[in-house]
Amino acid sequence: MNRLKKRMSEKPTGLLNIYFTAGYPRLEDTGKIIKALDRMGVDLVEIGMPYSDPLADGPTIQESGAVALKNGMTLPLLFEQLTEVRPHTEMPMILMGYFNQVMQFGVERFLQNCQRSGIDALILPDLPLAVYESEYQQLFADYGLESVFLITPQTEESRIRKIDELSTGFIYVVSSYAITGAKKGISPAQIDYFERIAALNLNNPRLIGFGISDRETFQTACAHANGAIIGSAFIRALARHDSIEAAVDEFVGGLKASSIHV
Repeated sequence: MNRLKKRMSEKPTGLLNIYFTAGYPRLEDTGKIIKALDRMGVDLVEIGMPYSDPLADGPTIQESGAVALKNGMTLPLLFEQLTEVRPHTEMPMILMGYFNQVMQFGVERFLQNCQRSGIDALILPDLPLAVYESEYQQLFADYGLESVFLITPQTEESRIRKIDELSTGFIYVVSSYAITGAKKGISPAQIDYFERIAALNLNNPRLIGFGISDRETFQTACAHANGAIIGSAFIRALARHDSIEAAVDEFVGGLKASSIHV
């Protein structure tokens, strides 16, 4: 069974998915961050592929991507780092980036490298659903990769149903129609949206992302979905520390115990 499927089967609620940008803050930190997150009991790790034109990313993730590219991060190097760290963890690893990057690398070559390096799922927000279904769905399956698609408060029910049909990992519930890291807190309107999605009784687990930054918002998201995704707040935590281990311990410990200040 795919590691992602196994983890979600074993832990259907309270899932913590941490996002970070590969090659940030230092080029060699990718594996260190993954190991530290695993040690602290994080359920899933979402590894961002730095890109020169990150349309949906907020300033924090954009800046981390720019630093990673300046550091020398490339997809071939990232796959080397992931291949090296995979024997040290069974934590599901998800790659997130843009389909343009995948096309430039070569789609099947990219999927082959994902399989070899132990990647479990892909999140490619700019991959059109119809193109995925007609051209790449079988390739993803051939290489044992789960697919994750995003929905927003503006997504129509018919499209949500189609996304639920095609997704094989989980559904990424974008909490608001905004860039990542753009706001803090969860509003009553967002709660209504989460409850509306929950009432659809979708087949796939749901993880809420965008605007989840501390223990309070994490717990609120978990009350309305299977778990949550935290990215920008974690990247800010990495920037505050010279030590990866200290940053991870403080941040994840804060999520599980007392509130963190971001």
